[in-house]
Order: sequence, then structure tokens, then C-alpha cells
Amino acid sequence: MINRRSFIVGIKSTSLSIHEKYFLKKYKPWGVILFTRNIKSIKQTRKLTNNIKKIFNDNNYPILIDQEGGKVDRLKKILNSSSFTAEFFGNLYKKNINEFKIYYKIFIKQTSYLLKKIGANINTVPVLDVRRPNSNKIIGDRSFSSNPKIVSKIGTFCINEFKNNNIGAIMKHIPGHGLARVDSHKSTPIVNSKLNKLNKYDFFPFKNKKPIFAMTAHIIYKNIDKKFPTTHSKKVIRLIREKIKYKNLIISDDISMKGLQFSIKVNTLKSFEAGCNLVLHCNAKYNEMIIVAKNSPKISKFIIKKTSQFYKILS
Repeated sequence: MINRRSFIVGIKSTSLSIHEKYFLKKYKPWGVILFTRNIKSIKQTRKLTNNIKKIFNDNNYPILIDQEGGKVDRLKKILNSSSFTAEFFGNLYKKNINEFKIYYKIFIKQTSYLLKKIGANINTVPVLDVRRPNSNKIIGDRSFSSNPKIVSKIGTFCINEFKNNNIGAIMKHIPGHGLARVDSHKSTPIVNSKLNKLNKYDFFPFKNKKPIFAMTAHIIYKNIDKKFPTTHSKKVIRLIREKIKYKNLIISDDISMKGLQFSIKVNTLKSFEAGCNLVLHCNAKYNEMIIVAKNSPKISKFIIKKTSQFYKILS
């Protein structure tokens, strides 16, 4: 593990190309993330993930996926879960907590079963963004609720249940994406809200949570850092560490998104300078992957320690 570098990449298709095999062997990313483009069937995806793990001689090698349910449904070619949005479970929670626990437990168990079947071991959930008036639709029904306490409680339940099913969880988008009025895939959202209001609503669900992983929001919080979005902001990362009290691994959201406005090289470097532990690059463009790899340091003792803690979840 010690020779790996502090970044995560996507791959292009349903099997590894010769270039990608070479890349994984040479640059040794910390992990690989799967998308719908990589998944045709359980058997095919299992073969793909096995081939990745063989390169690293590591059955626990981190394989991530965005399997939220609802509109973010990477497994839809295997089992369609588009009806099961976060909003669906949030509404169920408000209606009947006991019923919610039964249904959500089954949903997480089924999701975990499928992830293990295809060889994935980290799910980028829960989405802990609070739905706000005028929220951009990029979050929408991916949010459990407009009530931060409900979001927080469901978030804790989600993290614990995935852990119970031997899957790592990544809470996102820390410290809160709910006030974004534009899609951070396309441009940089700017939030003008005062810190006390952010603490009360948007930051609240993330407080004192303990999943091994958290993913950043590409959002500028004007009253904390006028210039840089969270992923590039030492000030916001410090707030995440000191006020939100998140102590584990911080992963950048995808650095090829337009919410970060520099080159891939600068986006990579600024993410590490701000305090991200791992950088995520998703689009599988080979020339960009090389740049990310060359500008990512070898994993630190802190990352090794937290990765070992994650591996214990898998056993």
C-alpha cells in the first residue's frame, strides 16, 4: 500500500485498456471509481474489478461507486432503483420512523449485496446536503429533507448500516451543498449566507460524523473564503476539521468539474494545498489522468492509517 499515490481515477469502459493497465501499474492510484459506463452486468463488472485488484495484489483495493438510488443509479443495468430517492426515505422517516428503518435497512442491505457482487467496497453516500428554497436541481430529491436534524439522523443511520454490511461510506458534499443555486458540474456556486445560519442548517448534518471518508463541495462560501471553493480553501477545510470536527479522510469532489476553474494540474495541486487528503478525477481522459498522477504525492502515514481502518470494515 505504501507506494500508492493520493488520487482516485475513473476508467473509460467495461474492461481495462492496455493504457489503463500500464497507468495503474506505473502510477498506483489509491483507488478507482466506477460509473454506468463501466457496468454492463454483474459478471463483467466483477471481472473488471478483479483485474484491477490483481494489479495491486489486494482484494481490499478501494473501488468506489456513486450508488445513491434515484437519479444517481450506476447499477441501473443490473437493478433499477430510480424510485428509491433520498427524498422518498426522508418522507418515510417523517411519516413512520419504524417503517423507515425497516425499508431503508433492506435497501442498504440490497445495495451492499450488489456492490460486493461487482467487487465495489465504497459507496459515495450519504448525501447530507439540506434541501433549501431555490436549491439547484442538481441536489433536489438527492437530499433527505429540508430539516437538518432529519438529514443528520438518516445520515448516521446510513453510515452505520453500510458499515454493518461491510461497505465504506463517503458523506457528501461537505460542508453542505444545499444553498447552491447553480450546478457545480458547470460553474462555481457562490453562497453569501452568514456563518451562524450555515452552522444551523447546511453544516449541521456533517457535525461529529465518523465515516472514514467525506467528499468536498465545489462551493465558495463568501463569508469564510471570498476567493476559493471548499476543495481549494484552507479556511473551509480548517473549519471542517475544527468546527465540524471531521477527523478522517477528505476526498475532493471530481476535479474535472467546472466548479473548479483552473487547469487540471492547478486543480490537483490546490486541492492538496488546501488540505484534501485524496483527489478524485472521474472523466477517464488519459492525458488528464497522467497530469493528476504526476502531481499527486505518495500516500501519507495518515492515509495509510485510515485506509487500514477502512479495510477492517470489509472483513
